[in-house]
Amino acid sequence: MANVRRFILAATLTATAAFAFLAFDARSATLQAAECESECGGPTPYPTYSPSPTPTYTPTPSPSPSPYPSPSPSPYPPTGPTGADSSGNSIGGLANQRFNQMITNRVLGTVLLGVNEQVNCSDCISAFGSAGSFSAGIHGRKELTNNLSLLAGIAYTQYNEGGYHITSAPIGAFALRYDFTDWGSSRPFFDIGTILTPWEKARYTRSYNTSLGPVTVSGSTNASNYAVYGRAGWMSRVSPRDEVAASIEVWQLWQRVSGYSDSAVAFNPFDANIATGTDRTSLVKIGGQWTHLFGSNIETNINGGWVQSFASHSGIVATVTGDGTVVPTMGNQGWFEYGGRLGFRVQKGWIVDLFANGTLGPQPVGNTIHGGVGLRINY
Repeated sequence: MANVRRFILAATLTATAAFAFLAFDARSATLQAAECESECGGPTPYPTYSPSPTPTYTPTPSPSPSPYPSPSPSPYPPTGPTGADSSGNSIGGLANQRFNQMITNRVLGTVLLGVNEQVNCSDCISAFGSAGSFSAGIHGRKELTNNLSLLAGIAYTQYNEGGYHITSAPIGAFALRYDFTDWGSSRPFFDIGTILTPWEKARYTRSYNTSLGPVTVSGSTNASNYAVYGRAGWMSRVSPRDEVAASIEVWQLWQRVSGYSDSAVAFNPFDANIATGTDRTSLVKIGGQWTHLFGSNIETNINGGWVQSFASHSGIVATVTGDGTVVPTMGNQGWFEYGGRLGFRVQKGWIVDLFANGTLGPQPVGNTIHGGVGLRINY
């Protein structure tokens, strides 16, 4: 029994000592951990909460859509000048020039047919020269029978207007006039005739605009003009010194222009090639004239009439770089034509004439005047 009690006591002491040792070791470890956290700046066991200030919400305004959105720039910007449309439009200017050319050629041709002279007079021949449009030639009339007369003439001309220039242009004209002289002092008369310009040198100019500046180019070629007409009128010898007449005329005009290209210039990015073509137009003229003798030495004549074109057609077919094929139209229009003559009888049968003829109206006919001097011989 004594041994059992000693064993129990020894075991109890041993267990107590072991527990005490373990408790002491745990406390030492806790103190070391606390000391390390303090020296190393470790987290505070009870951190203080500092809230951030409440942010203010500012709404972003919605963008308003533009009613005209900006086009996105092309990734391939143009590499050359613009102006093809302007170059194409300039072909219309060429059509106007060629219309004016037909009318001017006809006005100059009527001088050869005695437009500034009385309807009925003795045989005569006249040499003349004119300025405004340079012209020089001869014309006259010859009585074939008591009723039938031949009117004819030939001239060399040069003229220009509105961008074109005509040189080396011979004009020939002739007509037959039938005058019912056996009807008395008041009677009808009829003309039928033609004006021919078989060859002429022509230069036409056109202008257009580009993004790099204006361009003006010319082209030279050959042309020809032809016209036929008929005239019906009534004339009256109201006194030994006065003759008046009224008439209506119908004309058909053709103009043939050979093909050509723009002349070579330093800058002409939208050049043009003009094909051979024929312009044409029809005309109706209603007019009158008055011839009067002052004293025994001074003759005067005034004449005029309204002209209306119809069935006009441009023969231009142009190929324009950047614009393709261009075919302009030639509109119809009306204008007034006028003429006059002042003659001085220097001696019997010899008369010095001052004369003028021209047009009044909108473009392309415009306002023109052609004046000159002539020496007329009656026989």
